[in-house]
Amino acid sequence: MECSDAKPVKPNSNNISEMVCKFAKVCKLKSIGVFSSEIPNLPHLHRPFCNEAPPSENSSEENRCFDPKVHPHPIEVPAKEDVFAGLEVMRKIFDTVSALKLSYLQLQQAHIPYDPQKIVAADDLVVAEFEKLCKFKREYIQKQCKKTRLKGARSHPLMADIVAREVLLRKLKSQNSAKGSEISRLQRELLDLEIGNKNLTEKIKQISLEKRKASVLSLAKFQNVFNAASKSIHDFAKPLISLMKASGWDLDKAVNSIEKGAVYAKRCDKKYAFEAYIARRMFHDITLAFCNVSDIMKFDDPFDTLMENPHSDFAKFCQAKYLLVVHPKMEESFFGNLDHRTFIMSGKHPRTEFYQLFAKMAKCVWILLGSAVAIDPEATLFSVSRGSMFSSLYMESVEEEKESAVLSDEERATHNVQFMIMPGFQIGKMVVKSRVYISKHSSS
Repeated sequence: MECSDAKPVKPNSNNISEMVCKFAKVCKLKSIGVFSSEIPNLPHLHRPFCNEAPPSENSSEENRCFDPKVHPHPIEVPAKEDVFAGLEVMRKIFDTVSALKLSYLQLQQAHIPYDPQKIVAADDLVVAEFEKLCKFKREYIQKQCKKTRLKGARSHPLMADIVAREVLLRKLKSQNSAKGSEISRLQRELLDLEIGNKNLTEKIKQISLEKRKASVLSLAKFQNVFNAASKSIHDFAKPLISLMKASGWDLDKAVNSIEKGAVYAKRCDKKYAFEAYIARRMFHDITLAFCNVSDIMKFDDPFDTLMENPHSDFAKFCQAKYLLVVHPKMEESFFGNLDHRTFIMSGKHPRTEFYQLFAKMAKCVWILLGSAVAIDPEATLFSVSRGSMFSSLYMESVEEEKESAVLSDEERATHNVQFMIMPGFQIGKMVVKSRVYISKHSSS
């Protein structure tokens, strides 16, 4: 009964506080053992790391942890400096963890008895130690990322080179296949071209034969054009001589000034000197080039061509040659003024009978020049110098044309050229003879 009346004994609060303090002291002793600066008299708690051990007989065995291990395959072995740095970091981490435990115990002690200031101080210490651990973590992650980047940087060029070479290999294989197809295609084309060349060769031979036949006809027509141009110069010389007579010119002096010292068989042959003068002026500074004669051939009267297109090449040819053929003194003596010259120099063409006669002659010369180039672009024009030996291959005498008499080779050998009246033309292998005035050699 007495036992039933007995009440349970409650633990005293002072006993609980005393137990917590004892537990905290035990934890403190275990934590403080990490810090050599706080407990210098506990050497058994400060076991040095391998790199901090003093040299001894067993130091070689203790330092084996730093020696690189031998592997059957070559691997990347870290340097001793990196190992020492890693151990130093590990020591700092353990120190930080120990300090964190101590700070946490201080935080617990601040709760019993409850002291707000100590709680805040202990909490700051705990947070500071956590921040140190986070810093170690960040540094470790950054170091690992750096190693990864370095490895990637080393392997990336090699991988890129391998990929590039594989792409190049595929490209070369594709090109090789394409080249093979191209070679086959070109071989087929070559065979077709050889067959086509044979056909073209036969056509060219046939066309060349036709051109030879056509060239004979063209050269015959050119001879007619040459004769027409020569006749037009002769026709223009007649009114020119008549106007000179009417104007009081001394024809003998005029002839002598044109061809000084020339010997004439007859007095009437002096007219050839005037024809030579006109032809020399008309063909002066002429280079054979393509001339459009189709526009001129459309009109019978060349003056109609000049009126339709007063600035054509033919119109410019007429203007330039008139100023060369008709001297200012000659024109002034004919008409009493220089209206023709002034009118022509202004780019116009006077509608007078004299200029119309000149335009007819200019038309024939223009057609002659254009026809030579149309037949053969390589056609050339040649002249004969005074005193040259007469050659029937390149010359014809105006006296033979007039008298219809052909001189023998012996007679021609005794003649030389007094002056040239019309130049000759070389068209392909054909020669259009130059018209000359000849006379016998003077006996010495």
